Amino acid sequence: MKELITCIARALVDHPDQVSVSEVEGNQTSVLELKVAKEDLGKVIGKQGRTARAMRTILGAASAKAKKRTVLEIIE
Repeated sequence: MKELITCIARALVDHPDQVSVSEVEGNQTSVLELKVAKEDLGKVIGKQGRTARAMRTILGAASAKAKKRTVLEIIE
């Protein structure tokens, strides 16, 4: 899951070297924290949060196939 979000985020931003994804494991839920450069934050979130929502939808589908819940948080 971590590689999936990293790949998507790097394709969207101007500074792909500043993209970092950290994973916090829980018992049933895993949280992915996405950090990007400050000027790329709007590109990752998108208009009215559409890009972020699309990334969360893809992540939800992939994690459902792996039978684990994964949540995406975008850190400023």
